Amino acid sequence: MPRPIEALIHLDALQHNLGRARACAPDAQVWSVVKANGYGHGLTRVFEGLRATDGFALLDIDEARRLRELDWRGPILLLEGVFEPRDLEMCSRLGLWHVVHCEQQIDWLAQHKTEWPHRVFLKMNTGMNRLGFRPHAFRNAWARLSALPQVDEVSLITHFSDADAPRGIAHQVEVFQAHTADLSGERSLCNSAAVLRHATDPTVRGDWVRPGVMLYGGVPDYPEHDAAHWDLRPAMTLRSQLIGVQHLQAGETVGYGSRFTASQAMRIGVVACGYADGYPRHAPDGTPVLVCGRRTRLVGRVSMDMLIVDLGPVPEAQIGSEVTLWGQGPHCEGHATRLDVDEVAHACGTISYELMCALAQRVPVTVLEPHAA
Repeated sequence: MPRPIEALIHLDALQHNLGRARACAPDAQVWSVVKANGYGHGLTRVFEGLRATDGFALLDIDEARRLRELDWRGPILLLEGVFEPRDLEMCSRLGLWHVVHCEQQIDWLAQHKTEWPHRVFLKMNTGMNRLGFRPHAFRNAWARLSALPQVDEVSLITHFSDADAPRGIAHQVEVFQAHTADLSGERSLCNSAAVLRHATDPTVRGDWVRPGVMLYGGVPDYPEHDAAHWDLRPAMTLRSQLIGVQHLQAGETVGYGSRFTASQAMRIGVVACGYADGYPRHAPDGTPVLVCGRRTRLVGRVSMDMLIVDLGPVPEAQIGSEVTLWGQGPHCEGHATRLDVDEVAHACGTISYELMCALAQRVPVTVLEPHAA
């Protein structure tokens, strides 16, 4: 049999989380953000779960082409715009909308020969200080774009830096509103954190929202809130099995570098999962794991193909027992179990985005249809 590790993609969770985005931002249209190969879930895998969206937002033209090959005829937005002039021809051919964030991209549009005018989203830098026009330069950029025959419609977009943090979004909203109040065009402001925390305000909600990590069950403001608080469901489960059991005596160590030392006799399990599968090598002792649906902990350093768990809380565990690294676990004592990826990521000093995107190519993936999930 193949090595007993696999990732499950839950289409019903994607559908549910998309519904939550709509509920949080009533009357707004939804860009489902599927960059980074659908946040590591696989673009073609998540497509069916997110088909009810109004549009897809991503970075790469190749990913946009794949969506068109899946027969998606709705809007597709390139969040970083085009990277060279010839990309505009592909935008025309595929019917892509694209962000404009610098003068050079306007110059390319002005020189572009096309029969089909482009739909663009003009980006304002309201304080994130990555991409976008400074507020004082925004109006001139809008006027230039609006005058181009190559441009059909100009929408307005910005990105929040602290929607999931105490500083919040008010300072950026104020700048955006002050410099766009009399400009025409649809607005898009909200990422996942703003959708969950601020989108009830119509001036913040705008015409389009851009949920990303929340679609996959990740929580942008963890640990202040968890997935249950926001009623989000994990779209990815990473699970494996025990492939070995060892009995340690007090004073014995575990794994490379002997990082963990048993303080007393204990039983440990060897799991077929390691950093070559995408599990973080820097995961510390105590990182939560489910074995047979029961919570236990990682002990010792994660190696390339294996990691070790404490079987003390799971006396019934044996070779072949199911291990949930994150996501939806098995039923235990009549109840479904779950280990949110945010909790694992927090224990490892990172964020859920990184864990999901790091899923290795060698891990087999099974897509569960809604009726089977």
